[in-house]
Amino acid sequence: MQQELRFATFNVCNLAPPGVKLYDNLLPTTRKEYEAKLDWTAHQIDLLDADVIGFQEIFSQATLREVLARTRRYREAFHAGFDPDPAALRLTPSVALVSRLPLVVPAQPMKDFPHGIELPQGSRDAARFTRAPLHAIVQVSPDVAVDVIVVHLKSRRPDYRTGDTGEDPALYALACLRSLIRRGTEAAALRVLLTEMGRANRRPRVVLGDFNDVADSVTTGIVLGAGAPMADRLYDASEVQRRADHVRHLGFSCVHEGHYSTIDHILVSEEFNAALPSAIGEVVEVLYLNDHLDLALPEASDHGQVLARIRLFDESHGLRDGGV
Repeated sequence: MQQELRFATFNVCNLAPPGVKLYDNLLPTTRKEYEAKLDWTAHQIDLLDADVIGFQEIFSQATLREVLARTRRYREAFHAGFDPDPAALRLTPSVALVSRLPLVVPAQPMKDFPHGIELPQGSRDAARFTRAPLHAIVQVSPDVAVDVIVVHLKSRRPDYRTGDTGEDPALYALACLRSLIRRGTEAAALRVLLTEMGRANRRPRVVLGDFNDVADSVTTGIVLGAGAPMADRLYDASEVQRRADHVRHLGFSCVHEGHYSTIDHILVSEEFNAALPSAIGEVVEVLYLNDHLDLALPEASDHGQVLARIRLFDESHGLRDGGV
């Protein structure tokens, strides 16, 4: 049985075919830029060497498949994802999952909020995620399957209404507030869905993704279920890792205006928190691949990648209280 599991999250930053117009303020990539981005992304995926990777900002699943074809380790991996809705008013990226472990059933998008949760009246897509999370069930051992959910919550980018500009401080503030409300509502919807999933299936859960906020923010705290019953809660892998060194810890996944922060997270359920009696494994270590952020490579993502190593306990060999 495989004793170590490796989960990773990777915001690839606008993975799309060359020549496609994604945003008004962003030029389409040239063929040369496209080739460089695919090569860099494939190399980074191989560096992660994870069993399961959650991806964000995928504008084309076919482009992701081309990236996987350039890797050494993932050419035969399972790939699950869905393209943005071509009929949508705005072109919105989606998420994806790649797994070297088998999927129990085909992965499914979670498009709709649960009953009772919706955005304020007048909001567009008031009862749906802007970028639908993706749910997969991964068979990690003959006896253990894990619910894996890939997420990408609403960004902090101001949500302007038609005709608004950032020149008016009141309009700017209201646009930022609308983004926060949407991200908070998506976090609440995700929290309910994760709780229902845990109660219905009683399987370990791992949530991978870009939360667009730090671990101790209100919105990320909602997803974690801070204050909820222990069985319903999730735990930040970086906080429960065995090898945490808070003095030398250099984990960050984003650099904005000189400020280093982590907005890409891996959350685990009680089954992978070694401090709890129900644990069947532990987070050994959380690693960050982020050198490219300081190097400012043009072909690289603007996010660092996060990797969590999880060791399954083997009671028959007395490994629970032993070394790694």
